[in-house]
Amino acid sequence: MTAEKRAAGRPRRIEKQQIVDVARRILQEEGVQALSMRRVAKEVGATPMALYHHVRDKDELLMLTLAGLAASIPRPELPADPRERVLVTALHIFTGLSGFPWAVDVLGLGELTDKGALWMPEEIIASCIACGQTHEEAVHTYRTLWYFLYGALRFTTAEARRAADPDRRPFFPNLLTPADADELPHLTSLSADWQELTRGYDIAVQLRAMIDGLLPPAT
Repeated sequence: MTAEKRAAGRPRRIEKQQIVDVARRILQEEGVQALSMRRVAKEVGATPMALYHHVRDKDELLMLTLAGLAASIPRPELPADPRERVLVTALHIFTGLSGFPWAVDVLGLGELTDKGALWMPEEIIASCIACGQTHEEAVHTYRTLWYFLYGALRFTTAEARRAADPDRRPFFPNLLTPADADELPHLTSLSADWQELTRGYDIAVQLRAMIDGLLPPAT
């Protein structure tokens, strides 16, 4: 057997970063449901078994796609006041993840995260404790803020996708008619101005209101 034939029979060498790059592209273009070890193996030109030499399972692959993401976003300058630190950190989570809708989908699976991003929940919890909350209250405050941010991120992403669809048909508030006024008086009366009213929504203002309601009164 010649050296050329032996070389031709060897499996293609793949690098872990190549696997991660392909996985991120699939997530970005098609979403979490489209990602599988078999799909990634096919796209990098390897067998699924060869992929398992680099990545243990899909969860580890998802963790690898998140790794380093937080470090790519410059940290904000945090104020001295702990209440303000909660606000600034929460806003940083929102603005940072706004540029990575696929990462929001991955985080929504639960228990998967970028270790480099853990400074944010650490900062929020520490600041809540500094404001007078117990450890349990601080954790609950962080989770409440995260649930709000996650929902806002999912909604704004979905809203942007629908707005980009030329065949989109808006249903709300268009489906409301004067006949609905008895049962839905406020929604019906506001329906004509709904777009203008929602245009002034400021997530920073709403976050501050949430934080003021969750934390003990400032002294």
